[in-house]
Amino acid sequence: MKKKINRIIGLALVFVLAMSAVACGKTSTSKASSDESQTSETSNEETVTIKVGANITPHSEILEQAKPILEEQGINLEVVKIEDSVTPNTGVIDGSLDANYFQHVPYLEQFNKENGSDLVSIGAIHYEPFGIYAGKTTSLENLPDGAVVAVPNNVTNEARALLLLEQEGILTLKSDAGINATVEDITENPKNIEFKELAPEQLVAALPDVDIAVINGNYAIEGGLHVKEALAVEANDGLAATTYGNIIATTPDKAKNEALLKLVEVLQSEEISTFIEGNYEGAVVPLK
Repeated sequence: MKKKINRIIGLALVFVLAMSAVACGKTSTSKASSDESQTSETSNEETVTIKVGANITPHSEILEQAKPILEEQGINLEVVKIEDSVTPNTGVIDGSLDANYFQHVPYLEQFNKENGSDLVSIGAIHYEPFGIYAGKTTSLENLPDGAVVAVPNNVTNEARALLLLEQEGILTLKSDAGINATVEDITENPKNIEFKELAPEQLVAALPDVDIAVINGNYAIEGGLHVKEALAVEANDGLAATTYGNIIATTPDKAKNEALLKLVEVLQSEEISTFIEGNYEGAVVPLK
């Protein structure tokens, strides 16, 4: 009888152990399934990366302010700092960049025309007033006869420089010259100005060798100049402000890219506008 009882107890133990093993197997399977589900969910929420080429000042600095805001929306913004005014566009064309932030629409249109490209704007962010800065001559009233004046050497920015000189009464342009003006459109040059055409990034360095220079806002900032020290500045409510807003540019196939459109939205936000107004002393003006 005792042997029979021991046998029953032994069988019972075997049954309990077997059931325990089955339960453990189910738990492991459930845990593995849960882990797989979490992994799948994580992969579906992967961060999207966009590469944007930008001039160092102020464009890349403004983009850096947008980074943490975009990160909260699952977008990793990689800022590629570029000093010249050609590489940002060629980078977008060859696909090494998703977009760029450094130029205005007239420059973009001129670039497209000269290079057979079709880049497009997906939003204007800010405006940089052109300024006339002192070189050898410290006031426009004392500008001598035969003065040497440095201006940007690309078509759209040279026109802008000439319009500012006309605004200050230094020369007169053909009435229909507008934003396509060149030195050939000058009808009156009473001071016999000699124009020195230079790459925009070289204008600040040229100041000691010229009487005055008309300089793009971003290159003036990079060179340590302040718009409040300029001899003259473009009017904020003039043709320049509405024409020369700095844009986010990309290729037509990425014009509706969700991450790039979110970038534009952030750059046009009140938060970024406040940063611009508080950091550039009027040299950079947000477009609202």
